[in-house]
Amino acid sequence: MDSRELIQDRAGDVEQPADRLARLRGAVTRIDSEPSLISATRRFRRRLPGDEKFGDPLSIAGRAPVEMIARGVSALQPGRESVTKELGLSALQVWQSLSEAAGRGRGDLDMAVLFTDLVGFSPWALRVGDAAVLELLREVGTAVEDAITSHDGRIVKRLGDGVMATFLSAEAAVEAALDAHDAVNGIEVDGYAPRMRAGIHWGRPRKLGGDYLGVDVNVAARVAAAAKAEQVLVSDVLLAQIDAEGLRTGRAKRLRADGAPSDLRVIRVTRA
Repeated sequence: MDSRELIQDRAGDVEQPADRLARLRGAVTRIDSEPSLISATRRFRRRLPGDEKFGDPLSIAGRAPVEMIARGVSALQPGRESVTKELGLSALQVWQSLSEAAGRGRGDLDMAVLFTDLVGFSPWALRVGDAAVLELLREVGTAVEDAITSHDGRIVKRLGDGVMATFLSAEAAVEAALDAHDAVNGIEVDGYAPRMRAGIHWGRPRKLGGDYLGVDVNVAARVAAAAKAEQVLVSDVLLAQIDAEGLRTGRAKRLRADGAPSDLRVIRVTRA
């Protein structure tokens, strides 16, 4: 073998920079896509403050900086799970949580958020036919929604046997809930008399499309869940917004529920 052939043979044995880079890129991609590492990163996210699901289309639909950045992170290699994406969303999850805690995660407009549902509806619905269930839901839906719209409320969404609605006036929200309660009390289908409960909170929920999300929506839902059959409960924050003349208010009680502020109180309201 002459010297020229020897040099060419040895040159073939030397890894070229492009080959080295491709091999390194492949190794990084394999590590980034390793299922065990992705699972470990998601377990880490569950220990962080904030919403561990942050990054799905609903949670990042807003126009806040953190949500716009999260949309960019989620758009990286769409359809492929990766450690890098999970770590990026972890950091944004914490940022979003801190913004919520500082009040920057709320909306710009004060409003009342109302939730209603029926107590004891599910067991009854399982015993009767679909026709009776549909008839009841139509009658209850008409009664509740008429009460809401007649007080300038806006139906945000229907939740099976209940609704979520918003009002720009705290007093209007209370009047609507009491009117709905009275209207539902006059309904009976197949021997079942529905018993409605309602909860109302005052705050600044975040508007996302046609829906509202955020701390204040969660608190309103917790207030409604704390109500018993035929009760209208309001938070102390909402009660402070209204003239209680013409209303009878019960004793303020601490709301013991996950996600609710520790100092929040709820009060039952009825007509005097």
